[in-house]
Amino acid sequence: MLFTANVVIKLRESILDPQGKTIENSLKSIGFHAILETRIGKFIELKIDAENEEDARIIVENACEKLLANPVMENYTYTLEKHSKEIA
Repeated sequence: MLFTANVVIKLRESILDPQGKTIENSLKSIGFHAILETRIGKFIELKIDAENEEDARIIVENACEKLLANPVMENYTYTLEKHSKEIA
């Protein structure tokens, strides 16, 4: 079965985000005063060939824990979509 995993990785709330703060300040300087906080993260799309959804989830979680996310500084979430046909 084919799956697409959409992974979002963000810094933990306790970690300072200087890049996010810089963008937040820039947005406020051009008039976006309603934006209260900005944090930067990563979005990663994975195409997975697995026997079933449980195996696909295990693959995503292992990839995140071993390479994609730094568990000391980052948290990750993901969604998983099953495809009935081959994806390009």
